[in-house]
Amino acid sequence: MKQVSAIIFGAAIIIAAYFLGNAYVQRANPPQIISVTGLGNENFTSDLIVWEGQFSANNTVLKSAFDQLNGDKEIVKQYLISKGIDAGSIIFNSVQTTELRDNQYDNGNYVGSIFRGYQLMQTVKIESNNVALIESVAREITELLNKGVQFNSSPPRYYYTKLADLKIEMISKATEDARVRAEKIAENAGSKLGDLVSANMGVFQITGQNSGEDYSWGGAYNTSSKNKTASITMRLDYKVK
Repeated sequence: MKQVSAIIFGAAIIIAAYFLGNAYVQRANPPQIISVTGLGNENFTSDLIVWEGQFSANNTVLKSAFDQLNGDKEIVKQYLISKGIDAGSIIFNSVQTTELRDNQYDNGNYVGSIFRGYQLMQTVKIESNNVALIESVAREITELLNKGVQFNSSPPRYYYTKLADLKIEMISKATEDARVRAEKIAENAGSKLGDLVSANMGVFQITGQNSGEDYSWGGAYNTSSKNKTASITMRLDYKVK
């Protein structure tokens, strides 16, 4: 019986030694991994423009101010149509009303206010795929001043309607760029590239071409430039044979 126990005890020691030794070898020779980052970028021209402007009217009588604003609205609408803009793409937002008052002070203490009238303001917005036309109108809109309309124009915003397709193409380019880099590293090390272990997409960025914009950790999204550059990174981990 003692001999059987000794045999079992010896076998247990041998098995434990095997597993401990194997674990040590695995720690001493961890799997070789190459981590690379590839870049994909693409220049493109925006195919959608969004432009806004606002006009206002002032009067001490609210109805008179509203009538004046409505008259200006019709002038703005007809002007835009005369420039070739489709009436269906001209969107007038709701009227904003502000009561104008002058604050009064006595020895630095507020004592009340004097009513000066009402200011009514309305915004017009245009979305169009005819980028060149809207750009031209935005530059010439000051002509409305000659028609008695107090019109303030905002800078146009530019977008791209095929961004999803562009993003897929860029991911493909970034992945290929990373794979080529990994193959070169493995080759220089006298090894061969093995299986892909993981792939992670980086931040998607859109910046204006030749704008000198900084990239953002959260992803830049330029809307002020018609000509843009989109970029994305892919981080790939490969095994090495």
